[in-house]
Amino acid sequence: MNDHIRNIAIIAHVDHGKTTLVDKLLRAGGAFRDNQVVEERAMDSMDLEKEKGITIRAKNTSVRWGDRIINIVDTPGHADFGAEVERVMKMVDGVVLVVDAYEGPQAQTRFVLRKALQEGLKPIIVINKIDRDHSDPAGMHDKVLELFLELDATEDQFDAPTYYGSARDGYFKANLADEKTDMMPLLEGIWTHIPPPKADPGGPFRMLASNIGYDDYVGRIAMGKVLSGKAAKGDTLYLMRKDGSKVRAKVTRIFEYSALQMNSSEIAEAGNIVGIAGFEDVDIGETLTASDEDVAITFVDIDPPTISMEFSVNDSPGAGREGKYVTSRQIRDRLMRETKTNISIHVTDTDLAGVFAVSARGAMQIAVLVEQMRREGFELLVSRPNVIIRRNEEGERHEPYETLYIEVPEEYVSGVLKSLNERKGTLVDMKPHRTSTLIEATITTRGLIGFEFELMNMTSGHGVMSHLFKEYGPWAGAIATRTSGTLVSMETGVGTGYSLEACAVRGKLFVAPGDYIYAGMIVGENPRADDLPVNPCKEKHLTNFRSAGSEKGDGLPPPLKFSLERAIEYVASDELVEATPQNIRLRKRILDPNERRRVKKQMDTSGGA
Repeated sequence: MNDHIRNIAIIAHVDHGKTTLVDKLLRAGGAFRDNQVVEERAMDSMDLEKEKGITIRAKNTSVRWGDRIINIVDTPGHADFGAEVERVMKMVDGVVLVVDAYEGPQAQTRFVLRKALQEGLKPIIVINKIDRDHSDPAGMHDKVLELFLELDATEDQFDAPTYYGSARDGYFKANLADEKTDMMPLLEGIWTHIPPPKADPGGPFRMLASNIGYDDYVGRIAMGKVLSGKAAKGDTLYLMRKDGSKVRAKVTRIFEYSALQMNSSEIAEAGNIVGIAGFEDVDIGETLTASDEDVAITFVDIDPPTISMEFSVNDSPGAGREGKYVTSRQIRDRLMRETKTNISIHVTDTDLAGVFAVSARGAMQIAVLVEQMRREGFELLVSRPNVIIRRNEEGERHEPYETLYIEVPEEYVSGVLKSLNERKGTLVDMKPHRTSTLIEATITTRGLIGFEFELMNMTSGHGVMSHLFKEYGPWAGAIATRTSGTLVSMETGVGTGYSLEACAVRGKLFVAPGDYIYAGMIVGENPRADDLPVNPCKEKHLTNFRSAGSEKGDGLPPPLKFSLERAIEYVASDELVEATPQNIRLRKRILDPNERRRVKKQMDTSGGA
């Protein structure tokens, strides 16, 4: 074993302070100069991560503490990115479980901890944000231990050390009564309680590719923990592919992590987390070995996707005005590239030309992919999420169910329960929690689509929810998740204040004067269930008498602007979201109103929904 190395993952529910904790550990370990300016949450390198305040991709870093190395993997906390958590468990020998001193263990806490305990990893408990108002660090510690028992932790895992403090303020202590100092008690605790990596320095080289990086000079980089032996630049290694084939190549470069950078290294030693370049098509879950007689390392099973959406070429009238990449081949190539580094995303061709089925853990995960693509210059259309249906042995339809956790102020409980009932949710437990009520329910994934936005509106932003995949169960029947209709444009042109004022009388508007509008585009919401055709581009006829500002539409309420996630969950099955570098628009699948009526008549005649 290499006693100078420790490999840990930081795991937690979303927004419990993982990334801030990593930042402070790096600074405590001497990764930054005392006067060096480092932005907060520096590990969240993607623009989307900074904007949303969440971690999307698991990332590696390293604390070089004298001659000691602590490799750290910062993992996502949102359930949709659970595969990022699962695959890094093979790289580490222990986990730091971060729990908010006020909120306590949440849905994703349970998920990530279960995965870590199943892998036999040694945990350290960190009760974070003890400076928060109404925090209860001792009580939350007890709840974590209850969770350990519930998840069948071993005696050694249950006997985990606990540290209390505030990552934001840069201190942790082993006992609540201790004085506040700095991060060193936690850093020392990690070194003392996390075991050295299980690796064989004297054996042949073996490594599982748990992540994939990319460098402009050397191409794809296989990243993972070296399980045995060592490798140097110029060595010949074999890649054991998932399909059973073997590829022989020379190591062109070796990388190690140091703070926020990857640096070249002379050697990849047993127990260390490294990157190895030299294999063009290496994929996550494949094995690098020194011998072609070796067998592939078993890769962790990833929970299957439960949501599927259609990606297609933008065929709207204004297509190609904003994007650089608009063809089906460009969209398909980009989606296939995504599957190389994101193992929970699945892409398949459909029977329709230019339409691809993309499946994943949840709608947010696919929305993040769409947002990345539009920022890269893509134009595309995406559909409403559909759940992936399975058939049991009797041929009956089964759909995914989730465990839903909600925390809301008391005055909103009845409205939330009514909404859950309408979405075919089943109440499991309800109990008071300080000034709020905690609700646990079982609900289909279908019933969850769009519920978060409904909860936010219903509770004036005070409701908090999280959910975890539970199981596949019997089809729950029809669920009405949107009761309103839409205002659909009959014309193509530019929205005018005069015309939009008339449209605003009929419902909420999604567009403003001066916006480009086309026939078949959804310009607003109709309170009734029907779709209502409107003309938002009509200009006021000129007369000899004019009033100043009569064309401006100054009296219009501000239009409702959709985020990408909201738009994807809002549209119905006969609607699409048009995502371009500059705009998010809602539209009907069939733009021509006559064709829409004909198709609807056919469906009504055949008994379709």
